[in-house]
Amino acid sequence: MAGKVQKANAEKLRALHAAGVLILPNAWDAGSAAVIALAGVQAIATTSGGIAWSLGRRDGQRLTRAEMIQRIGEIVAAVTIPVTADIEGGYGSGPGDVAQTAEAVIAAGAVGVNLEDSRAPGGPLFDSAEQAGRIQAARAVSDSAGLPGLFINARTDVFLYGIGVPGTQLDDVLARSCAYARAGADGLFVPGLTDLQVVTELAEASPLPLNVMAGPGAPSVAELAAAGVRRVSIGTAITQAAYTLAQHAATELFTKGSYTELEESLDFGTINSLFAR
Repeated sequence: MAGKVQKANAEKLRALHAAGVLILPNAWDAGSAAVIALAGVQAIATTSGGIAWSLGRRDGQRLTRAEMIQRIGEIVAAVTIPVTADIEGGYGSGPGDVAQTAEAVIAAGAVGVNLEDSRAPGGPLFDSAEQAGRIQAARAVSDSAGLPGLFINARTDVFLYGIGVPGTQLDDVLARSCAYARAGADGLFVPGLTDLQVVTELAEASPLPLNVMAGPGAPSVAELAAAGVRRVSIGTAITQAAYTLAQHAATELFTKGSYTELEESLDFGTINSLFAR
């Protein structure tokens, strides 16, 4: 059962959606979570892609439930702020599978989940009624586990994977938003959508607060907020940047014997002090 601290973090995460825009950097392990928290953010999201890469896997629902839950627990233990977990497709297609995953996430200490409606990377998607049943299962478990405040962010991949006929995709997403809201979802996550006009239309019409995935080339947080977005995350972008730095630094060391890529690094003591063990 959820304890007092976890319940308080769940309420804090909910309150952060009440006004303005919530900025959620994505962590992939305990170390990345700790340094992201050092930046002063109010909450952290996990990235399934970053976690998969750190375990030597490709992204796209290739981890087991146990592998993901292990990493979520490590991330939660590394910080004191709320953590919302990317649980991909729920590690099984049925409502019972999603319920089992949600129960494990709560036991690991997270206070939110992202649940996508893709059956597999690239599609197809669960139809809205099937996905609504899966969301209902997660909501029922959150109630029985003593964490009714679990924030369920319903992810739809209509735009990300180009599902359906162009010109009708917004209508599909709006219909899904309504179905997911009735099922107990708290937010709508639409990766692959950064067109500000479409974002504005969706934010105005959706019964759920809108989350988009941003990054290089996307509108700024201020522009997204002005369009009605309530939550901005960046998926694997920080993980990609970290791995890119590792590659650049190794290349410089090997080819030039110099260290300029490492000059802006956090010092050893600062990072070491972030961990109690």
